[in-house]
Amino acid sequence: MTNAWDERKKALEEEYFHKQEQEAIARMKQQNALNHCPKCGEQLEAKTFHGVPLDQCPGCQGVWLGQEDLRILAQKDHRNWFERWFEK
Repeated sequence: MTNAWDERKKALEEEYFHKQEQEAIARMKQQNALNHCPKCGEQLEAKTFHGVPLDQCPGCQGVWLGQEDLRILAQKDHRNWFERWFEK
């Protein structure tokens, strides 16, 4: 009878660690995706434009803003800040 309990204990332990490993892998995949350009896959570079943090891709020159960043940029200057961005 003890052998059955030992086997059950080992199975539960293996199941627990398998679940932990799968969750860790999912977190790593998500973190890795956050640091790469969704368009071309290059590593994004952190930049600051008018005090607002953004990510820029050195490969395709894409610019990725956070949730509130575009609104913040638009409120900072009522002139055409968008045109100035492309004049750099």
